[in-house]
Amino acid sequence: MKWRGRGGAGRIEDRRGAGGSLGGGIPLPMGKAGGGGLGLIILLVVYLLFGGLPGGGGGGFAVDPGTGGFGQATPSDAELNNAPADDPAKFADFVTGDVEATWTRIFQESGQAYEKTIVVLYDDAVSSGCGNTPSTVGPFYCPLDKKVYLDLPFMEELQQRLGANGDFAQAYIVAHEIGHHVQNLLGVMADVDQARQENPEDANELSVRLELQADCLAGIWGHSANAKGDLLEPGDLEEGINAAGAVGDDRIQSQSGGRVDPDSFTHGTGEQRIKWFRKGYETGDPTACDTFEGDV
Repeated sequence: MKWRGRGGAGRIEDRRGAGGSLGGGIPLPMGKAGGGGLGLIILLVVYLLFGGLPGGGGGGFAVDPGTGGFGQATPSDAELNNAPADDPAKFADFVTGDVEATWTRIFQESGQAYEKTIVVLYDDAVSSGCGNTPSTVGPFYCPLDKKVYLDLPFMEELQQRLGANGDFAQAYIVAHEIGHHVQNLLGVMADVDQARQENPEDANELSVRLELQADCLAGIWGHSANAKGDLLEPGDLEEGINAAGAVGDDRIQSQSGGRVDPDSFTHGTGEQRIKWFRKGYETGDPTACDTFEGDV
């Protein structure tokens, strides 16, 4: 990716080196949504948002553009500009800004307002609105504070242990987590959480479908990035596809030396993740990302 020198416009909260308390934190549920069948509600939300009709998702807790209540200031533009060229914060700032510009445009085209997220950089345990999280969890999105938490050591592991090399592979991770933010704004995450509570036996399958949709939404950004004509480089798409496959449940379980157990999958196989990332990338059409109907 030809991202250097392009600036950013993402909202970054840098907590690297700050650590995090792990005493007694309990992750909180994502909340409940109104009644109705999961498939019907998701199809309705997609139709309302991307069909140009009034209404649709949104709501929830307000996002604090400052410290986020954890005493760690967001770096200023000057600080980011003066940071070393290889500082991951600069890359995260650019990718976040570009991904969110894509979603701002898509929402505006449908007469909707997109609410930006904040990307928190951390390298140890971290506290969020969803509780205290060890670094072993990796990157995640918390729907309660509407922030993305980006574990930078995971980015290194993605390359070293899983073999997903390249900056576009890392950009895919950021875009995937922001895809969860889009799902949260649309009410999809809350509805999935309610469905999990009502049908615990379907919890893993629902989680897989949620994650695959976020992969497709990441591909939507990839399509937009490619359309710029001067941002992506030869091989970038392959980097994204490789990363999507590398974080499949089957690949991770195999790499960990354990038994590959499909019944325990919560994110989908590498093949499924590649399929849905490619669908978003090739179509650029959010309505193609309905992973809650039919086979995945």
